[in-house]
Amino acid sequence: MLELAAADPVVNVFADYRARLTQLDPRWLGGEMWGWFDGDRLASMCHVGANFVPVNASREACEAFVDRAARSGPRSSTIVGPRDAVALLWAGLEEHWPRPRDFRWDQPHLVAREVPAIPRDPLVRRTTKEEGDVLYPACVAMYTEEVGVDPEADGGAPIYRSRVRQLIGLGWSYARIEDGRVVFKAEVAHATPYAAQVQGVWVAPDRRGEGLAAAGVAAVVEACRRDIAPVVSLYANIWNEPARKAYERVGFTQSATFATIMF
Repeated sequence: MLELAAADPVVNVFADYRARLTQLDPRWLGGEMWGWFDGDRLASMCHVGANFVPVNASREACEAFVDRAARSGPRSSTIVGPRDAVALLWAGLEEHWPRPRDFRWDQPHLVAREVPAIPRDPLVRRTTKEEGDVLYPACVAMYTEEVGVDPEADGGAPIYRSRVRQLIGLGWSYARIEDGRVVFKAEVAHATPYAAQVQGVWVAPDRRGEGLAAAGVAAVVEACRRDIAPVVSLYANIWNEPARKAYERVGFTQSATFATIMF
């Protein structure tokens, strides 16, 4: 699995991280990893859990994954990954799985490999466990705005709060806090020795347009490259022009196109 992920370790950072973290033990994986073989060679894989994520998935592999997923039934809240593979998966699963609530077919996958091109915000730093209650409302606001659902709905608050605490504990949560209020935040979602993937970039609505996003992300990129991994990635929605411009200012360049289907 690790050799397969290493074929494109930045694009495959999610599955690579999950494999390293769990050693593919189903008790910790919270799902399954499906493998597709070309002869005796593992050629493609698919992470099947809360996220349905293809890894180096060829057309033949996608057809095999669709066949198994159609038989086992839906178990994922998203299908996410390189757009061509996601499109192949959905073409086969459309008649078997529920109607999604959102399609995001054009998500530029962006990579920063160098020192940020603009000065970092010196007030952005790692958050501490004592700041969890201050950070949490900003995380809820970001998730609701970005994903389109409230993470606390249907009793989800304890799980989401636990995830926020986990990221703080890992040292993967960054924020600028002024007078007890978060005005910028971002987290590292997954990391391996090769890459760190940033998520949850958010600026308080009344502070947008001040350049906090670009300078804040520059601080996060600098910290990640120093402390976590040499390459930083993220993927954005094509319609979020302010965010994309901020990432471009920092020095991110597009390396692929992702797609996300949300149920």
